[in-house]
Amino acid sequence: MKHRIVVLGAGYAGSYVAGALARRLSPADTEITVVNAEPDFVQRLRLHQLAAGRAIEAPQLSDVFVGTGIRLRVARVTAVDPERQVVAVADADGGGELGYDTLLYALGSHVTDHGVPGVAEHAFDVAGRPSALRLRERLDSLGRRDGGRTVLVVGDGLTGIETATEIAESRPGLSVTLVARGELGARLSAGARSHLRRACDRLGITVLEHTEVEAVEAARVLCTDGTALASDATVWTAGFAVDPIAAAGGLEVTENGRIVVDRTMQSVSHPSVYAVGDSVYAVGDNGLPLPMSCASAGYTGMQAATAIVGRLTDRRIANTRLEYLGNHISLGRRDGILQMVDAEGRAKPKYMGGRKAARIKAGILRMSLWANSHPTFGLPKRKHRLAAAPDATAERAVA
Repeated sequence: MKHRIVVLGAGYAGSYVAGALARRLSPADTEITVVNAEPDFVQRLRLHQLAAGRAIEAPQLSDVFVGTGIRLRVARVTAVDPERQVVAVADADGGGELGYDTLLYALGSHVTDHGVPGVAEHAFDVAGRPSALRLRERLDSLGRRDGGRTVLVVGDGLTGIETATEIAESRPGLSVTLVARGELGARLSAGARSHLRRACDRLGITVLEHTEVEAVEAARVLCTDGTALASDATVWTAGFAVDPIAAAGGLEVTENGRIVVDRTMQSVSHPSVYAVGDSVYAVGDNGLPLPMSCASAGYTGMQAATAIVGRLTDRRIANTRLEYLGNHISLGRRDGILQMVDAEGRAKPKYMGGRKAARIKAGILRMSLWANSHPTFGLPKRKHRLAAAPDATAERAVA
């Protein structure tokens, strides 16, 4: 009987690990199924660009996985039962359960309101493709009205900075305000902070520092100091959280729901489960938890794939790198910041800014898209897999 591997999520981490496993494991011994709620691959790192009005590629997962032997199930994960080793899913046909021998949990994260009233009802976000498209529609409607329309971006993390600068550059007819809970770019070096401020000034972005939001309404945002900020579109980028599915299933998780793993990304409570990406609480080589990021998804994904292959083939499991090197921030299409960090995660004094940084960030995005669009790294179409299951491609394309 084949060893059943189920991968939950086909984002940057899940699609990479699925491809790595398909490339390195024998189809005679393993069966790989990917479960994803959307039929296409979502470039989450570019959703702020989609919201601002740019066209971004969204490869169909049925095309991405064709010829690899990977089965695709377009469905929403509703529950995980690690004791019975089954996953409950819901789809257009009603759903059901999938059994597994090895589970790769890569469901990622979503925006969180931190308990602030009105966020769910009135705010937009760029954490998913549907929500980014809703924001785009709203911005389109504002652009058709008279001037004086304000877009308020709440949150000064990387997502907030990239969203505010992208909207300001692509839609100069709108007034953009960035609300920062602390100092803008506080985790950047002094030089990078100055560069960021100059970029905001150049793009006409109003920055409100040391400002905390206590409620979001349809046409304004209320702050803890009593200030009311008028807003025609409020974009919430003030934090991300993971789905409670892992905790509800009995996996050992942190207080915020991230799965606790060992050095190989294997769950400390259920050895048949591995976790990667935003869903995992992984300690890096510097002894600090890896942050939620595309880079962390890559490193944790590489380690999980190596561990799964090693355990299924009785090979030594090597420790891959678990590190965080820095931040790549786009400031519109023609400007950016590359900020490297030291072993303790602190910003190094030097940084790169301007067009060169923007080109490097764009190159990183292109490489990420290519890698996730070619899960077996462009190698031949797994001929031995198709030979073992000649009708599999057609079946999997509509699964």
